[in-house]
Amino acid sequence: MNRTLFFKTLTAAGLLLGVFAASPAWAQTADFPAKSVKFVVPFPPGSGTDTSARYFAKKFTELTGQTVVVDNKPGANGFIAVRSVLTAPADGYTVFVGSNSTLAVNVALFKSLPYDPVADFSPLSMMMRAPALLVVPAQSSYNTVGDLVTAAKAQPGKLDYGSGSAGYQLMAELFNDVAGVQLFHVPFKGASEAMTAVASGTVQMAFADITGAAELVKGGKLRALAVASDRRVPAVPNVPTAIEAGLPNFTAYTWVGAMVSAKTPKAETDKLAALLGKIEAMPETREFYEKLGAETMRGGAEEMRAFQNAEIQLWKRIVTKAKVEQQ
Repeated sequence: MNRTLFFKTLTAAGLLLGVFAASPAWAQTADFPAKSVKFVVPFPPGSGTDTSARYFAKKFTELTGQTVVVDNKPGANGFIAVRSVLTAPADGYTVFVGSNSTLAVNVALFKSLPYDPVADFSPLSMMMRAPALLVVPAQSSYNTVGDLVTAAKAQPGKLDYGSGSAGYQLMAELFNDVAGVQLFHVPFKGASEAMTAVASGTVQMAFADITGAAELVKGGKLRALAVASDRRVPAVPNVPTAIEAGLPNFTAYTWVGAMVSAKTPKAETDKLAALLGKIEAMPETREFYEKLGAETMRGGAEEMRAFQNAEIQLWKRIVTKAKVEQQ
């Protein structure tokens, strides 16, 4: 009896090992990630998206022991970064850390995109959202939103605004529509370039990511006229909301989320989503964003996809309402 039981056990173990040996996907996922991971960011260092990528990269390394390389590929409305992700091996080791611009706004702003932010990507995790900050040069004669609107109405098309991405462009176009003004658009490669242009007086205003602009405001390099939120933000407590400043129902948020190529195996996609979700749920992550004037966005892959689709429809409506010419 004992000998029979021994051989039955040995046979079952051999069959089980055979199943695992014939399943390379299982073996790969069991120790995934087994090497360095790359986070591709479509904006330069210093942007809000870059800040999120570097924070999550640090926490990802702490959880897995694997290093994370943050690869900044700015320019061309995010197309360069997107292409690098979609042409890389779809093995879970290349993650796209995108924003509302690349993952939603571009759909509304361009007649034809070289990528589909829904069909070409699988969502992993929502990371954060932050209200936009309306800023002008520190030495500007505009001290309030009212001052800016009055000047813009007196000089239609003469005042300009800078934007580091399509998302900020549409926020400014919404401002044009709500305030009844006509500001001229000056594009830049990224948020940091746009902020430099505002600080130097090259452009008269811009909508900025509060996570990067708040310190410039505190440092006296920029003046904030309003925060596009439904409530004041602790990071800049003395700055009124856009609604308080005279723009009823005006709110505009930037957001950041992580995705991988849709061709990535589900096992690796799920593992990445779980790891990023753990980071998102950490108390220190909430505290990190609160100090920047932002907030974490809880939700997994399904919630992120639903949120992304809602954002796409929102910006499509704004493009139509503001009569923005598609590129």
